[in-house]
Amino acid sequence: MAEAETSVFVIDDDAGMREALQSLIRSVGLSVETFASAREFLTGQRPDAPACLVLDVRLPGLSGLDLQRELSEAGIHIPIIFITGHGDIPMTVQAMKAGAVEFLTKPCRDQDLLDAISQALDRDRAAREQRAGLAEVRERYAQLTPREREVRGLVVRGLLNKQIAAELGTSEVTVKLHRYQVMHKMQAKSLAELVRMAVKLGIPATQ
Repeated sequence: MAEAETSVFVIDDDAGMREALQSLIRSVGLSVETFASAREFLTGQRPDAPACLVLDVRLPGLSGLDLQRELSEAGIHIPIIFITGHGDIPMTVQAMKAGAVEFLTKPCRDQDLLDAISQALDRDRAAREQRAGLAEVRERYAQLTPREREVRGLVVRGLLNKQIAAELGTSEVTVKLHRYQVMHKMQAKSLAELVRMAVKLGIPATQ
């Protein structure tokens, strides 16, 4: 299925291979860009959309495995499919442990590569949705006042309004108001949802 918003990046120093891969990927309606080296890819502009990288292991200058490590260290999250004519088991293990979607040996079946690309794009979509959701929850949390954050922590711990009031040295009515603001600003429909948000943010209940 054609998806104009997705991109497949191909890095291979063999011009013939780049052309063949570009033709194959375009044949299923996907946008594709090709690069002759890892450095060329790093200096290029990438759209903020679901994408994956079809990457040759052996490249001039920065190797495919080196690029995988650089991207990881830079916090650039893009699923990688390795293709190589010179693969070995240690190399495959290294790539897969570092998060590669697939490690294919040239010449690989067209369908195997297309299946791997589909899997990689699905993975990137899911990861992007997860990061966007986390960013949204962080923005909501940032809107809480210091006192509301205190109340949130005690609510998440399961304390009743009366107990929270005693803990903070304030009235139960004031706690109810703060609690309402916390639920409203966090857009939490229940205590369970508020707890899930706290877990997602990695914020201790006592903070």
